[in-house]
Amino acid sequence: MKTIKVSVVTPDGPVYESDVEMVSTKASTGELGILPGHIPMVAPLQIGAVRLKNGSNYEFIAVSGGFLEVRPEQVTILAQSAEQSAEIDLERALRAKERAEQRLHERKQEHVDFKRAELALQRAINRISVAERRI
Repeated sequence: MKTIKVSVVTPDGPVYESDVEMVSTKASTGELGILPGHIPMVAPLQIGAVRLKNGSNYEFIAVSGGFLEVRPEQVTILAQSAEQSAEIDLERALRAKERAEQRLHERKQEHVDFKRAELALQRAINRISVAERRI
């Protein structure tokens, strides 16, 4: 089967680079499935998982927003942060989720930034979800 080259890059450097059969991810406009030969496009990404299919194997990468650039033979994901499922510290992600939930419960206090706490919670839940897929 044909493959497409995928690169996931953050400000800290490359996170993933390989040839895969299919890329699935969640853009602001909805779910995207990208195969080799896909039409060129650019789309903003939401906090979510990037699913990379190779044969019957799947790899997962947690991304915290960014942009997806598609060319017929290459997909580039420029993410604010990204982690492969095997690299996610599940305990740390669970603690981050608890801290974000605590901040949201304290939202009546003036010093709590509700939107920031909400995004932190979404990122933590995404990391937990991706980490649990490797188990």
